[in-house]
This record gives sequence, structure tokens and C-alpha cells, in this order.
Amino acid sequence: MKPLALFIIIPLATAFLIALLGRRIKNLGDVLTNMAGAGLFILACSIIPGVISHKVLTYKTGNWPVILGSSFIVDGLSMLLLVVINLVCCLVMVYSLSYMEKYTDKWNYQALFMLMIAGLNGVILSADIFTLYVFLELASIAGYVLVAFSTEAEALEASFRYTIIGSLASVCILLGIALLYSFTSTLNMADISLIIASRSQQGQLLNFVSVLFLAGFGMKAALVPFHAWLPDAHSSAPSPVSATLSGVVIKTLGVYSLIRIFFNVIGTSSNLLNCLVILGLASMIAGAFLAIAQNDIKRMFAYSSISQVGYIIFALGIGTPLAVLGGLFHLLNHAVFKSLLFLNAGAIERVAGTRDLTKLKGLAEKLPLTSSTALFGSMSISGVPPFAGFWSKLIIIIAAIEAGHPIFALIAALVSIVTLVYYLKFQAGVFFGALPSAFANIKEAPLTMKMPMVVLAVLSVAGGLLLLPCCREFLQSAVKAVLS
Repeated sequence: MKPLALFIIIPLATAFLIALLGRRIKNLGDVLTNMAGAGLFILACSIIPGVISHKVLTYKTGNWPVILGSSFIVDGLSMLLLVVINLVCCLVMVYSLSYMEKYTDKWNYQALFMLMIAGLNGVILSADIFTLYVFLELASIAGYVLVAFSTEAEALEASFRYTIIGSLASVCILLGIALLYSFTSTLNMADISLIIASRSQQGQLLNFVSVLFLAGFGMKAALVPFHAWLPDAHSSAPSPVSATLSGVVIKTLGVYSLIRIFFNVIGTSSNLLNCLVILGLASMIAGAFLAIAQNDIKRMFAYSSISQVGYIIFALGIGTPLAVLGGLFHLLNHAVFKSLLFLNAGAIERVAGTRDLTKLKGLAEKLPLTSSTALFGSMSISGVPPFAGFWSKLIIIIAAIEAGHPIFALIAALVSIVTLVYYLKFQAGVFFGALPSAFANIKEAPLTMKMPMVVLAVLSVAGGLLLLPCCREFLQSAVKAVLS
């Protein structure tokens, strides 16, 4: 199916044109990136009926045999991630129109951002494991540069740390791929899965490969104890980049890749699932308690991302259909409300000039829209009904109880209460109280920054509608793809 290739061709071509002509033609990058973003999101939505009805869509590059050429494939899981990635990136590009004006070389940012989108879409679509790695590296390298885009000392240091840890993760993943190829003599993920399943004696090699992949993708997903790079990277990057890193990059390069490799290629075992449960709980707890100690808004949100990814990994470790449904639903919800919160942080920093909670107070009076949308995001991520985050967390907790883990379910519920505490701290520190005289003349961010926040705020409430019978197949097809 040729439209699948457009998910790669459109952002690559856009990046090339912006790099070639962006300096010479004013506002060319603004026009091209937003046209590309809107086109990719529409394209992602257009494949939903086909995936739900036909289950799997494929596109083979050229006329090469599958074993030699690259092929793209979309199943229910790929469809879910394609919609999420291109929705968030489309809104972030609109937000960037005004936010990135303070940088003189905005066209460079736009070219890099489109390269990152190409890499993310490529990871989702790849049907062979080495092509997945190539696109993973493309997205990672673009991310390393975007974190350092402001060229300030803090950003450069954060980018360097991100690059070192990301490169170590890439080495683990590439070594795992090489060893897996030596074991199966193929790079096609479906063929690898069949060969592994047909061999009763798998030896220690696959166990070692599993450890490499778990470490590599764990670093990409910023799971505890592989999380050291994330708080600095998120807090130092421009807010649109932070929103994308937290909203979709760690989900795609880390969580999605981990799901695809373990659940659909190598296969899962009780030891692996137990390990995922432990990593999920550790990330959930550590991220929440580290977040509550922060006064920098973006660092708080960054540690919160570690905690929320912990919920997703915990649910996957439980491994039941209901738990996987809750994990994937929370992945979608987190992409929405965490992107919203980082965009809120960018709007606050733009008008107030600081992200320090000790220096902010009473901004609801001057920033009613930012205040309202931030409240929606805060309540959703805290699991307050009827926001979307409540439903995904409730499903995960119920699934844990049904699987015989009531203590773990209680921990997940208590961590959600801790999450509510530090988001109330954020709300009180930024929007409540008397307005300082220094902020007497501030006003809302421009329209192009407000529109994406409103859309994401609406989705943070309306996301719960995906559980209705008429919409449930969107999530159920992803669950079937994971467990098939």
C-alpha cells in the first residue's frame, strides 16, 4: 500500500526543502511544516478504517524479496502510534510558529523536527529490525540536536548527556540485532518470530539478546534506573521539543520498540513480564517522589513522565488483555496530557520569563486560557474523573487486581494520589494567590500557541469516549496486535 511510504517521504522531502531554501525564502518553513504536519495527521486517520477491517496493511519497497528489501507494515498497534505521533507533532508545529520566533534560525529547527518525525514514523512502520534501528537513530540524532537548540550551557550539557546515554542504548540495540541475526539469518521480524518459535532449544543467546534489548529500549524510554538523561533534556530543550520528547519520542523509541520486539518477535516469558512489572513500579514510584521535590516546572513534568511511563510498562508486565488495553490507553492519554502540560509550561515561561514555582503566583488572572487548559492536563494526569487519565489508570488497577496483584494495584493508586499532590503544587504555585506587581502587564500567548493547548485540553477530557462500544475497536485492534 503506497500511502504508507508517504509517512516517510513527506517529512524527509519537507526537511530537504527547508534546509535548501529556508534561509532564502521567508516563512517557507512555517508553511511547509504545517502543511506536512496536517497532511500526515490526515493520512494517519485515513488508514484507521482499513486497519480495523483488514487488520494488517503492507507496503514493500521496490520489487525486492522481503528477505532482501525493506517493507512497511501497519497493524492495530502501528495505527495507534501513527495517529498519536502525527497528531502531537501537527499541534506542536502550529505552537512553534510563535514560540520559536525568538530563535534567528527557526528554519533549522523546522528541518530537524521534520527529520525527527520521519524517524518516528519509520520506527512505527518498519517490518524488519535493522530498518527499525536506522529510523530509531535518525529520530535520536535529530532529538540530540534539538535539545541543544538554544545553545545555552545548560542545554549543551543536557544534550551531551542525552547523546552519551542514547548512544550507549543504540550500541546495546545494535549488538542485540547482530546476535539475533546470527541466530536466525534474517532481519524480517515476522520471520525471526517464526524461527524462534520453531526452535525448542534456544540457549542462552536469546536471554542475552533480551537483556540487551531491555537495557537499550529501557534507556530510550527513560525507565528507572536508565532515566538520568531525561530531566535535564526535557527542562533544557525548547518547550515544543520537550512536548514532543515526552509525548511521543520516548513512547516510540522506547515503549513501542520494546513492545514490538518482545511481544511480537522474541516472545515473552514469566521472567520478562516480572521484570517489566518491577521496572514499571520502580519508575512509577521514583518518578513521582522526585517530581514532588521540584520547583522547576519542566523538571517536575519530566520526572512525572518517568512515573507515567512506569504505569504503561507495569501494565504490559501484567500481560493480560485488560492490562495491555489499559497500558496502551494510558500511552495515548499521556501523549495528549503531557504534551499539553509542556506547551502550558512554554506559554508560562514566554510571558513570565521564568519556570520557577517560587517566583510565580496568581497568573490565572492574566492567563485564563493557559490556566484552564493546564488544569485539564493536571487533572487528567492525576487520574481525576471524568478526565481520560482516570479511565486508563482505573483499567490498569483493575487488571492488576484481576491478575492477583492487589498490593501492586494499591501502589499504583497511591502513586496517583502523589501525582495529584504535585500537580496541585504546580497549580497553586503558578495560578493561585495574589499576582506579583512584576506580572501586572503580562497577557496570554499568541493565538497559534493557544489553539494547540485548547485542542489537547479537549482531548484530555474526550479521550474517555474511546471506551464506548462504537470507538473501542480503535484500542482493541492495538491490543490484538500486541497479544497475537
